[in-house]
Amino acid sequence: MAFTAADVKTLRESTGAGMLDCKKALQDANGDIAEAEKILKEKGLAAMAKRTDRAAGEGRIVIKQEGNKVAMVEVVCETDFVANNPDFIQIAENAVEITLKNGNDEVNDAHKAAIEPALVKFRENISVRRAACLTIPENASVGTYVHSDNKTGAIVIVEGSTADEVKTFAKDCCLHLAAFTPSYITKADVPQSYIDEQKEIFAAQMNADEKMASKPQNVKDGILQGKINKLVAESCFVEQAFVKDDKVSVEKKLEEVGKSVGAKLSFGKIVLFVLGK
Repeated sequence: MAFTAADVKTLRESTGAGMLDCKKALQDANGDIAEAEKILKEKGLAAMAKRTDRAAGEGRIVIKQEGNKVAMVEVVCETDFVANNPDFIQIAENAVEITLKNGNDEVNDAHKAAIEPALVKFRENISVRRAACLTIPENASVGTYVHSDNKTGAIVIVEGSTADEVKTFAKDCCLHLAAFTPSYITKADVPQSYIDEQKEIFAAQMNADEKMASKPQNVKDGILQGKINKLVAESCFVEQAFVKDDKVSVEKKLEEVGKSVGAKLSFGKIVLFVLGK
C-alpha cells in the first residue's frame, strides 16, 4: 500500500519519531499508519532495553496535590535537552497523575506505559525512577517545594493545625530540606552502624594526635561524644539550624510555631527527592 507525505506527517505528529524512521515504519507496514505506530513503539522499547545501562543523570521532579493527597515523582533521562523538552515535561506530569491515582509509592506498569512515547521520540534511557504519594491527615498542614532547576523536591506534613502560620512553616521546612539535603530526618533514623563507624574514625584521628592522645580517657570520651553529637546535628533534619532562623533547630522552631498557634505540633511524613540520589 502506498503512502503520502501527509501520512508521514501524521505519523510524526502522533509518535514524535524522526521523518526517516516514520518513512521506514510506513514502508514496513505497507502504508498502514496504525501498524507503523506499533512498529515505532516496538522499536523504541527494544532500543530502550539496550540503553538501560546508560547513565540517566538528568530529568525532573514533579509534585502535584489533589484533595488530601500529594504526590511526587522523579523521571530521569540522559540529557538536559530532553529534560527541558515540553513533551518530556508532559510525560513527567502524566507520571505524577498516575501516582496520585494509585495512592501509593509503587512505580508500576502504568508509569512504564506513560513514558513509552518518549522512548520512541528521544531514544534515551528514560524511566520513572521513584514515586511517593502521601495522605494528608485531618488537622494537618502540608508544604511542597520543587527547586527552580526541577532537580530537588520536598513534601513536609505538619500535624496538629491548619493555621496559616503552620502552612508557612511547612513550606519553609521544604525550602530547608532542598537547601541542606539532610541524610536523615531524626536521630532515630541514623543507623547505629554509621555512628559506630564514625566513632572509630574520630577515635583514630584523636589517637594519631600526640597532644590529644595524652589526655585522660574520660576527657577523650567526652570529646568523642561531642563530635558524634555534632555529626548527628549536621546530618539530621530536625537537629539542624532552621533555614529561616539559625538560632534555633528545626525541632525547636516546630515548638515555637506550635505555641504561637496554640497547638501541639508534630512532623508527619517527610519526603525529599534529589535527582539521582
